[in-house]
Amino acid sequence: MLAPNGLARAALRFRPAAFVGTFVALVLAATIVSACGILLETGVRATVPPERYAHVPAVAAAGQRAGNPDEGGVVPDRARLKDSLVAKAAAVPGVRAAIPDVTFPVLTPEGTLTAHGWGSTAFTGERLTSGRAPGPGEVVLAPGTPRPAVGDTVTLTLPDGSRTYRVSGTTAAARGTVWFSDAEAVRVSGHPHRVDAIAVLPGPGVGTATLASRIGTATLASRLAHALGGRAEIHTGDDRGTVEDPALTEAREVLTGIGGSFGGVATMVAVFTAAGTVALAIGRRAREFALLRAIGTTPRQIRRTVATEALLVAPVAGALGCLPGIALAAWWFGQLKDKGAVPAPVDLAVSWIPLTVTTGTVLVTALLAGYMAAHRSSRIKPGQALSEASVERLRPGWIRTPLGVAAAVGGFACAGLAASETGEDAANAALGVVMLFMLAVALLGPLIARACASLLGLPLRGAGAPAALAAANSRTNARRLASAITPIVLAMAFSSVLVFLHTSEDRVTAEQQRAGIVADRIVTADGGALPPDAVRRAGRTPEVTAAVGLLRTSVLVRSSGALTPVSAQGVTGSARDLAAVQDLDVERGRLSLKPGEIALDASVARNADVGVGDRIRLHMPDGTKATPLVAATYGRGMGLSQVTFHRTDLARHVSSSFDTELWVKGGTAKALAPLGRVLDRADHTTAQSVDRELNAWANTVMAAVLGGFAAVAAVTTLVMTVLGRRGELGTLRLLGSTRRQVLRMVRWEALLVAVAGIALGTAIALATLVPMMRGLTGQGPYIPPLVYGSFAAAILVLGTAAATLPARAALRGETLDR
Repeated sequence: MLAPNGLARAALRFRPAAFVGTFVALVLAATIVSACGILLETGVRATVPPERYAHVPAVAAAGQRAGNPDEGGVVPDRARLKDSLVAKAAAVPGVRAAIPDVTFPVLTPEGTLTAHGWGSTAFTGERLTSGRAPGPGEVVLAPGTPRPAVGDTVTLTLPDGSRTYRVSGTTAAARGTVWFSDAEAVRVSGHPHRVDAIAVLPGPGVGTATLASRIGTATLASRLAHALGGRAEIHTGDDRGTVEDPALTEAREVLTGIGGSFGGVATMVAVFTAAGTVALAIGRRAREFALLRAIGTTPRQIRRTVATEALLVAPVAGALGCLPGIALAAWWFGQLKDKGAVPAPVDLAVSWIPLTVTTGTVLVTALLAGYMAAHRSSRIKPGQALSEASVERLRPGWIRTPLGVAAAVGGFACAGLAASETGEDAANAALGVVMLFMLAVALLGPLIARACASLLGLPLRGAGAPAALAAANSRTNARRLASAITPIVLAMAFSSVLVFLHTSEDRVTAEQQRAGIVADRIVTADGGALPPDAVRRAGRTPEVTAAVGLLRTSVLVRSSGALTPVSAQGVTGSARDLAAVQDLDVERGRLSLKPGEIALDASVARNADVGVGDRIRLHMPDGTKATPLVAATYGRGMGLSQVTFHRTDLARHVSSSFDTELWVKGGTAKALAPLGRVLDRADHTTAQSVDRELNAWANTVMAAVLGGFAAVAAVTTLVMTVLGRRGELGTLRLLGSTRRQVLRMVRWEALLVAVAGIALGTAIALATLVPMMRGLTGQGPYIPPLVYGSFAAAILVLGTAAATLPARAALRGETLDR
């Protein structure tokens, strides 16, 4: 009977209820860990099957990241190659042709067309139905485009203006497509001397495998290695789809960010909470271990028993938790697809790797938590073990207490650092605050619980005998109280940080939009592109006093050693007209809108450590480096745009250089209707807020996952704690207490636990949010009372129910269980 394996099996067989809480906590931990692992693996493996390049063995394209690999800057638009590389690629032995490929929009009165170079038909398969290939000043049209008759002329609006072309041929390809000659396509694309990609076709007798091995291997000829190896990436197989859809790079960032960054935090929280539940379950058996020590069981046998129990419970819990984890990952992934964050062709990757890692993580967590919890009970003398099993040990641990103090000191230090920083520096420092304070709460749990019981117990002493007894119980059993408080603190702190971070940013954005948008009308195009003469035409409209065109995009600015995307606008028009439709709240300098000069949001300037008159190093939307002069700084970047350029500085660095919005002062909607879809000021503010929907949704889901897990862990802990006190509750009944009095005592204890958890979680959330929002927005956090009240009410209801219901069950028979 003293065999450790036999003891473990007997404990599971005859006392399964003692392991239910542990099992539930481990299953939930496995669910979160596996879901995040699956998303991380999907981000790493995500591919889009090639369509346009399906018959091209290899495609050369620019890398879609700016700066050094450790700076993590994905270009907001598309990085392109110099067209001079085309000839160098074509000179490689075994290459039949290297075709420059470009794609750009062209406007017509009937709508927007997609333009290519005719050379791309060599690998896309389009064939002429009439006429011939285009030459200089000629185009080939697909059905449905204006005047698809050979010999006719057609007027096309290009990024640099309108031109007339002769139709040299027609095809049976998809509608809405136009082809130029290769040289003409590169010249009029809006980014001359740049190509999107180079399609490499093999020569006769050269197979795909041979060509792929020649390009991108160490045997590559020295000239091609120099010309392409350092300036282009070679894509083969399914990786060619990445060139077709640059959004895949951003999707990978989103998936790896959720699975990696958030997954790391979620995994730590899940493992941490599960470990606390395991430790509580082991700690409740202190009397059992003391009796085993009294009858001769060795410390090694007790440790082996605990390890065997973990080996029997944890793998099953880990495996079962992977099933809902797969479902959670699939739901999460589907939502990201629906919201456009992930391209539709990308599939969810589910393999054995994250599932195995999850099971191993759960097993290691159970083993370590069980070993640490049973360590003291297995080593002390039998008599001392029996005495300590009867009365909770008050002396703090000599290992966890110094570590907890160090974590608390680190949290206060990070909070002070975050308060002294601005922008992303403050946000990065603030993220460490919540982690360090949570670690301090877990390590110093008994001391914090005893302090909370003493403080919150003062008003309970005058609330009657049940309340006074609840306060006394809480002070005496601080370790039991700490095990219930910790998951509540986790739920409150993380949920508050994630949700109120978004509400705070949303409030500042809405305020800046309301104050900064002074235009009367805002015109947008259904295809997202306005003609180049839209500003001139709007300026001639009756009653219009000012009109500017805006080209919306993003640029990368270095902050804290990393490249961070910030919103940017290229302005068509004068600084006076811009001031008439946008109140940027200029703080320093003068808004001039000269080519080579920019205006910055003040927080962006502080993060980049530049001021008026300095030159700022940034990367344009296509990754090109630039050093414009800072002419002014302003205060409403979050609501309007964080960087303001003259349009010509941005136009050559974006896929579509047409203005996307037209802001007008004066005029009527009817008069402006020929230019596009006309919105009033309030409608545009609402539309701009929709762009933040994905971030709000992501924060809400993360808060729900973490908060929900911690809440379930708190409920499980409370249930385990109450069920473990059946003897104590029965003794109170024998001493003359009524069931109503006992239940009132339990409810007061649950209320004390919930209030302490809410207070500590709120304090940690504020210590994180205040410096973070001061740095990001210059204002304090905005906490909607209704949302905060719902968080607190949910915790109070769950905590009270989790303690009261099992107490009712324990008192139903009104007899002592043991």
